[in-house]
Amino acid sequence: PSEATEINPQESRDRIETRSEIGDCPYLDYLGRQRSCWLPWACESESRDTPYLQTIGERIAQPDAPAAKLSRIPDSQPTGIGGNPNRPDASTVAPPWIAPTIRHMRHTEQRNDTAEHTLRHTLLDHTPDTLAAIFASWNEPGFRAKQVLEWVYQRDVDDYERMTNLSKSIRTRLTDALPIFGSRIVARQDASDGVVKLLLEWRDGATTECVLIPDGQRRTACISTQVGCPVGCVFCASGLDGLQRQLTAGEVIEQVLRIRALCGDGHRLSNVVFMGLGEPLANYATTVHALRTINADWGVGIGARKITVSTVGLPTQMRRLADEKMQITLALSLHAPTDELRREIIPWANRVSIQELTDACRYYFERTGREITLEYILLGGLNDGQHEARRLAVVARRMRANVNLIAYNPVDGLPYRRPDEPSINRFRDILQGRGVNTHLRRSRGMDIDAACGQLRRDRIVKLGGSVQT
Repeated sequence: PSEATEINPQESRDRIETRSEIGDCPYLDYLGRQRSCWLPWACESESRDTPYLQTIGERIAQPDAPAAKLSRIPDSQPTGIGGNPNRPDASTVAPPWIAPTIRHMRHTEQRNDTAEHTLRHTLLDHTPDTLAAIFASWNEPGFRAKQVLEWVYQRDVDDYERMTNLSKSIRTRLTDALPIFGSRIVARQDASDGVVKLLLEWRDGATTECVLIPDGQRRTACISTQVGCPVGCVFCASGLDGLQRQLTAGEVIEQVLRIRALCGDGHRLSNVVFMGLGEPLANYATTVHALRTINADWGVGIGARKITVSTVGLPTQMRRLADEKMQITLALSLHAPTDELRREIIPWANRVSIQELTDACRYYFERTGREITLEYILLGGLNDGQHEARRLAVVARRMRANVNLIAYNPVDGLPYRRPDEPSINRFRDILQGRGVNTHLRRSRGMDIDAACGQLRRDRIVKLGGSVQT
């Protein structure tokens, strides 16, 4: 396969465009694997069938286009993403790691052979219907699917050899064709307050985090949806190395089962939050698939109202999620009450205004009856002042939203700090005094790498300073 032209991150007007539905379009990644778009801030809803990337005047055509026919974009094309002068240049919007990431992307003919497909999936990627279809192709009765899923989800069995109501030949075939788990635990950290963080390594060497957060009788799993993160929030360790790849539904679900196994006797997993690495709604199909399995009676069996999906704010996907008719909680990572300040903190905010997010949040409430939760990380001296608190109260009331305040967990190498306690309490009091339902979330796991992405980042640095690709 041919490789995309190497890009100098310092060159101006690095134009990146993906024509397709925002955040959910097919393309082939640098290993030739089918993926969904991870550049929702740079997408156009024009055609799902013609995804392409533009970088410094070079067009990478559809995956099956010969490399020799890559065409040059006229120098007279208007600046801005997609040639629209009213939209900002990618060079002013994209996080600094975008260009090196694109450099690694390759395109090749799409591969559909069954062996390759099987290697990329585990049992947890399947529903009862799709698993029954596999058994049917093996001339086995469909009820075998129910038996296997019951062993995994209801009995916590992760070894086919322990599934005693299956024949030896079926157990062997399942072991060879459809592994239950696709990761191994490469690091574990236990905090003094009971928080446990796992670093999982997947079969391609990629790593993600998942966390057990105990609170009284409640046991919450915090899980990831992407390897790394494309958003690039300035305070967050998750996006320091950009996005490596999307997770599959099975890989998302596997994290829940890994955390459930840590709950111990006398406690059960009660809540799941999609607040780990990545932007869940930029991996939309996978997130919805995982949500349905986590909620299903045949699956993990967590009540919908005990599941929270956190997003930096993708209005199209927020509306789509509302139309899925699930009673999950939607949390919006706002982190600033004005567009100007939000753009300083979240690069993707250059593409979406708070007013657009307000409209999408109100749509979600109208369709589901579920109030939005605003996540607001307090960064000392940046967004924690009395003026910001008063402005946030106005935004929260417009969205009919609750507010969760989180004091920043410092990340080595980043210049942001945790506010002092008087500042935190004053911010909360201003919101509550203006009628906003406000919760101050206690910081957990402070004596381990508690910040999202920090454990993974530390391991990357120790292994040589860059993500594996």
